Amino acid sequence: MKIAVIGGGAAGLIAAIVARKSGAEVTIYEKMNRVGKKILATGNGRCNYTNMNLSLNCYHGNNFNHVEKVFENFGLKKTLNFFEELGIYPYIDESGKVYPNSLQASSILDVLRYEVERLNIEEITDFEVKELRYSKGKFSIINDDTVFYADKVILCTGGKASPQLGSNGEGYKIAQNLGHRIIEPFPALVQLKLKGKFFKRIAGIRFDGNVRAITNNKTIRIEDGEILFTEYGISGPPILQISRMAIEEMNKGETVYVQVDMFPNIEKNDLYEILRDRFSKIGYKNLEDSLIGFINKKLISVALNEAGFEDHETLSKNLNKKNIYKIVNILKEWKFQVNGHNAWQQAQVTAGGIDLSEVWPETLESKKVKNLYFAGELLDVDGDCGGFNLQWAWSSGYTAGYKASK
Repeated sequence: MKIAVIGGGAAGLIAAIVARKSGAEVTIYEKMNRVGKKILATGNGRCNYTNMNLSLNCYHGNNFNHVEKVFENFGLKKTLNFFEELGIYPYIDESGKVYPNSLQASSILDVLRYEVERLNIEEITDFEVKELRYSKGKFSIINDDTVFYADKVILCTGGKASPQLGSNGEGYKIAQNLGHRIIEPFPALVQLKLKGKFFKRIAGIRFDGNVRAITNNKTIRIEDGEILFTEYGISGPPILQISRMAIEEMNKGETVYVQVDMFPNIEKNDLYEILRDRFSKIGYKNLEDSLIGFINKKLISVALNEAGFEDHETLSKNLNKKNIYKIVNILKEWKFQVNGHNAWQQAQVTAGGIDLSEVWPETLESKKVKNLYFAGELLDVDGDCGGFNLQWAWSSGYTAGYKASK
C-alpha cells in the first residue's frame, strides 16, 4: 500500500513514521527545500512540544468530539513515550511546558528526520502539490509537470500562519476541490493593533501584568504575564492568548477592548495609599518627576495625559483623592480599543480550517473521499500557547498515519 503524506511539518512527519512502522510504503511531499522548518521556530527556538496540563479547555474550534477522540488515540503519555524512545529527554518548566532537555528545537527535528531516514521513508522536497485527483481508487498527486500516484493520502499542509515557513493555505484549496467545506481561517496567537497616537512613544516598554479582552461590557478572556507595548499596539504571551477570541469577536462585527493592569498584585485602594504616601513625601516634585522610579519613565507623560492631566508641572502634594485615583485607574484599568492585528507572517497558528463535521473523528478520514485523511493545523482546531498546537499536530498526525496504514 502506497501512502502519500502531503506536507512535511510536525503532523506530516509523525504521520509518515507511524504509517511506515505499520508496514505501508510512505512518501513525504514537501514544498520547502527540507522538511520540518516550522518546528525550528517553535518555542522561541526551544520547541515547547507538549504541555503537562493538556486539556480540551485549551483548544478552540467547532467540534470538540473530534479532539477528544484523537487524544484518546495518542495523548500526553504516549507523546512523551514516543519522543523518549527517539532520544528526547523532557525538561518540564514550572508552568508545565515540556521542552527537549537540550532546549533546542533542532533536537526534535533531528530525531524525527533520523527516524524518517532509518525507516527508508522517501522525501520529495521542493515539490508543491498543485492538484490532488481521486479516480478509480487511486490518487494523482500533481505538480506543474510531474504526477505521482498513491493508494491513500494524508493531507497535512498546515494553515496560513507563518507562510514564510511553508504554510500558505494551499491545502484548503485542495480540500475544497475535493468537496470539503472550509471554515474561514483567521490568524490566532498574534499581536494586536490598538487605537491611539502615542504608541511610538511607549514602544518597547515591558512589564508583568494582567490583560483582559472585553466586548459588550463582558470580559471574554483574562491572561497574566509579560506584556509589551509596541509601535502598533501590544504584544507578549498574554496578548497572544487573548487574540484568538478578540479577533473572532471582531470578525462578527463586535467592538473589542483590551484592559491592562500594570499592578496586578496590588488592589486599587492599596495602590491609592501607596501613591498618596509617595506624593506626600516628595510633594515638592511635579507630577512627572514624582513618578520616576515608580513606572517606566517613557510611560509617565502618556499615562498622565490619559488620566486627564494637562499640566504635568503641578506639584504632587497638591493632588486630592480624586486626582490620585485618576492615576490609579490608568495603572490598573487602562482601556484600549482593538482596531486590528498583525499579518499571517507574525501569527503562530491558524484558527478555522476544514470543517470537522466532514471528517470521521476516530480516524480523521474524509467522509467525502475514501482513503483521504487530514492532520494538523489544516483542520478546524487551534490551541492556546504552551505546546498545545504541537500536541494537536502529534496526536492528529499519529491518528491519521496509523488509521491510514490499516
